[in-house]
Order: sequence, then structure tokens, then C-alpha cells
Amino acid sequence: MTLKDERLRIIVNRVRENGRATVLELSQHFDVSDITIRRDLKELAEKGLVRREHGGAVYPVDMPEEPPVIQRMFQNRANKERIARAAAALIKDDETVFLGSGSTVTYVARHLTARQNLTVITNAVNIAHELASAEGITVVVLGGMLRASELSMVGHITEQALQEVRMDKVIIGVKALSTRSGITNDYLPEVMTDRKILEMGSELIVVTDYTKIGKVSSAYVAPANRITTLVTDRQAEPQILDELRAMGIHVIIA
Repeated sequence: MTLKDERLRIIVNRVRENGRATVLELSQHFDVSDITIRRDLKELAEKGLVRREHGGAVYPVDMPEEPPVIQRMFQNRANKERIARAAAALIKDDETVFLGSGSTVTYVARHLTARQNLTVITNAVNIAHELASAEGITVVVLGGMLRASELSMVGHITEQALQEVRMDKVIIGVKALSTRSGITNDYLPEVMTDRKILEMGSELIVVTDYTKIGKVSSAYVAPANRITTLVTDRQAEPQILDELRAMGIHVIIA
């Protein structure tokens, strides 16, 4: 990550946490010119990460939300099924894995039911239900505040529970992924939970269809190079996939 990328990341975090930031305070914080900060804010505004206002920037609170996870299960289903099958093939018997929330990850869970001596840790109640009758799988469900649209647990209780577990692999879906802005989300209360999840396993497998690749949402979660393996479909933009490969990410086209 370049110095500029790190500066942009800090600016987004600062605006997100405080609701706004001024050109003056940012230029003093980074010891750079007002012109440099205005150029940074222009770039971030074009990506939808902040909204420009006179003298600074504010957080873009009017970002549209995704449909509920149950509804998304039927959107782009064929691609999600292929992605899920390819991702599930990366999971072996005797492993401990984390499955995050989301429609594509739910399909991954359905392809794991025949595994033996597999431990699945999840914060998604629908995924726990999918695996409840699988005889070879031990399911560990994390508590917390229920995010009804995603059927997932988030918040400080979830984050505390995550400190008690470790896993070989983490499988998550994403709201948006780009080479420069990394993994981003649109639901602020979930961001810290997402970050804690990423700390718990060394191998991160992201499953997402082409509609999320090259997109940027409102809240920064992690840099793209945190990803170990990306599983996506044939409609994903080839140039972006090549850029991700150049970062050392293993890209699987399902």
C-alpha cells in the first residue's frame, strides 16, 4: 500500500467515525497542502466513499441498501451455485472454518453437509440452520445483535465471542471489492465485526459474483491484499482480476 493509499484509508475512517472532516484539519494531520487534501477528497467522492461539502467532506449516509439475504438467494442463482461449489471444494475434512453471512456463503454451506469432523463457526443463523442436521459437522454459533435483513449476529458481543475461537479458513461474501479501495461494506455497525472476523483466520476466501467486483461501498473494511483466494464467475472484469492476481491473490473462476 502506497503512502497515498494509506492516507485515503485514514481519511475515510476519520470521516466515517466523526461524520465529517475539514480540509484544514486533514492537511495539518498529514502535513500536506490543502490542494493535496482537496484532490484526495475529490477522488474519494468519485468512489462514493465521502460526500464533498464546503471546506471538507461528510459521510454519505444516503447509500442504498441491499435487498434482504433471503431475497438475494434467488438473484443470479446459477453463478452463486457455481461459485459456492468451487469454494466448498477448498474445505477439507477435519478443518475448522468460519462462514460469514450472505447468499453466496449460504450456498457454500449447502455444499459442505457431507464433510466429516468439520467444525463450522458462524454468525449467521440461517447457515447454522442449513448445517444443523449434518452429522459430521459441529456448528458453533456466535451470539450478538441480530441484523434481521442478513440473519446475522453483529456488534460487540459477537466481537467478544470471536476472541475465543480460531479457524483454519474464513469464507465471507462482500458488498463491494476493488483493487484500490479494498473490501467495503454499506452497514456501519457491521464493519468492526467484519474486521474482527478477518483477524481470526490466516486464510481468507472471498466468494462473490461479478456484480460486486470493481465496486466501492461506503465503509472501509480491509485492503484487497488481505484476501488469500477469490472465487468469482466468468462475467467478472478480466482487468480487475489480473490486478488482484498481481497482488498475490489466488483467483478461481467458477
